[in-house]
Amino acid sequence: MDSSSTPGSAPTVLWRPDPGDVHDTAIVRFARWATMCRDTQIADEVDYAALHAWSVRDPAGFWSAAAGFLEVMFHDPPQSTLGSTEMPGAQWFPGATLNYAEHALSDGPGRHDHDTAIEFAREDGLERSVSYGELRDLVGRARAGLIAVGVGRGDTVAALAPNSIETLVMFLAAASLGAIWSSCSPDFGPRAVLDRFVQIEPSVLLAVDGYCYGGKSFDIRERLTALKDQLPTVRTTVFVPYLDAAAELPGATSWADFVSGTGTLEFDPVPFDHPLWVLYSSGTTGLPKGIVQGHGGIVLEHMKALRLQSDLGPGDRFFWFTTTGWMMWNFLVGGLLVGATVVLFDGSPGHPDLGALWSLAEKHRVRLFGVSAPYVHACMDAGISPGATYDLSAMRALGSTGSPLSVNGFRWIGEHVGGHVQICSISGGTDVCTAFLGAAPTVPVWLGELSCAALGADVHSFDEDGRDLHGEVGELVLTQPMPSMPVKFWNDPDGTRLRAAYFEDYPGIWRHGDWVIATDRGSFVIQGRSDSTLNRGGVRMGTADFYAVVEGFAEVVEALVIDTTELGDESEGELLCFVVLTEDAELSALEPALRSALRRELSPRHVPDKFIEIAAVPKTLSGKKCEVPVKKILAGKDPEKAVSKEALQDPDAITPFLALASKR
Repeated sequence: MDSSSTPGSAPTVLWRPDPGDVHDTAIVRFARWATMCRDTQIADEVDYAALHAWSVRDPAGFWSAAAGFLEVMFHDPPQSTLGSTEMPGAQWFPGATLNYAEHALSDGPGRHDHDTAIEFAREDGLERSVSYGELRDLVGRARAGLIAVGVGRGDTVAALAPNSIETLVMFLAAASLGAIWSSCSPDFGPRAVLDRFVQIEPSVLLAVDGYCYGGKSFDIRERLTALKDQLPTVRTTVFVPYLDAAAELPGATSWADFVSGTGTLEFDPVPFDHPLWVLYSSGTTGLPKGIVQGHGGIVLEHMKALRLQSDLGPGDRFFWFTTTGWMMWNFLVGGLLVGATVVLFDGSPGHPDLGALWSLAEKHRVRLFGVSAPYVHACMDAGISPGATYDLSAMRALGSTGSPLSVNGFRWIGEHVGGHVQICSISGGTDVCTAFLGAAPTVPVWLGELSCAALGADVHSFDEDGRDLHGEVGELVLTQPMPSMPVKFWNDPDGTRLRAAYFEDYPGIWRHGDWVIATDRGSFVIQGRSDSTLNRGGVRMGTADFYAVVEGFAEVVEALVIDTTELGDESEGELLCFVVLTEDAELSALEPALRSALRRELSPRHVPDKFIEIAAVPKTLSGKKCEVPVKKILAGKDPEKAVSKEALQDPDAITPFLALASKR
């Protein structure tokens, strides 16, 4: 591990808030407003630690104040802020009614008819701008189309569609009616799509003829026809000729016909916890869990995360590279809630080269630019310098998530994107569709660290006995509820699966499944998934530190480390490191240097018993390394119960591990 990111040391500060600008940030205005209007007694309005302490000490007071400052539009006012604080089962704003789509589309700062709502770009050069006035008209028409086919409150609308204008319009139309939304990216395999949609029994399916990626076009109509036959509840398929304007699908209603009628844009008030959408767990074992989040919780959480934590406001340009199969799409479209312009990109981030997204940021003057950590690492490994090539002067923050951002990744952003850019490495999950840990305009960025816990997120690092830890690895837990926590799991009427997912180890406390180090600065270091921890000789370590060393070698494209020790075993199993190498690299020549670096940077205990070369690291559809499924396979578990191949980006990537398991 780089000493500059060791929790006990004083790490390098890569970015500090500008004293001349900080007092005009939304989070400081909120602290000032809360002090005057809610008597919070925050002595220093730029003291994030004091503001955060109040937000978790008095969650009802904080979230009530946030709703007031952020101007949440209640139709029926809440009877209270927090009816019950129990987890699971917290009752937020009981009695209140509202609608997500109304917050995204109502007239206001940044959302006047002439303001730009969407900037859309596809990798093949197709572009389109949509004003808020146009967006309101389109949503009104799509709403009328849904009503015409019998969709109402509580019905489900599913989409096998890309990050496009039509997808966003259909989502907002469904939300305006109180219908429940769910989406998959069109590059998902047939089984992965069916496993998700068959559970929620959609009545309407939005679909496209195909998608483009990496300079190639892929027609999915044959797959779509087969899917329709296996979704008997679908009454209407709305078909978008996305790649070919002349494309048709027998038995489907064209998008043009669906939105051809005029419609009044209205918003049906629904209870605060009324289902807004269904997201899904990775589904590496069994059917993916359907995670249901509510209108009010998402409105309030996303407005807080974007307006207060990210200082994003009316007219700002907001981009995150994502597909509709990842929660970051849901987070990205939340930019409309704060009057921002959302920049949608569909295609490969590496086509025609890794400059594609940086060029997009320059063209649209993106203020908050979000990508995955692997994308940052790919740009770093490719030796590019976006700050020298593109005008990124409008960029104020760079968000990174999906996996831990390495120390070298932090350095690369500071040196090659720009010292003026705040590095917002964040960590949360699909489970809450937001981040527990991230950044704030009033908090410095320390090398290799997530700057702070988010407001309202009572994050702790616990040992096995529930004691707080600082400076050493512990379980990431939350001891207070948050509004965007799941309303329920789909088809889990008594909450059994929900409790098993988060609340078994520490009753009444949310265990997220990540190893984390809490520092005395209020910052955090994510160490990887706690169920894939490296526990060698009693020394626990997350996989992030291991990858930082191994993937720091130019010859290593990617790595996967597995500790085969079974939980509760008195004797240690093998520590195996699987590596994907560059074409000109040889493992036999590289291995001594890898062993030496791991011994020096981590410990002698964390030098693998074996290094094994593979062609690709198996990853979920959302891009996460399959550490736990591979560990189960190597432990002799039934492969079909350990991982669903349809849940993998590359099903063949799991083959070497099946072969290895058969020999063990």
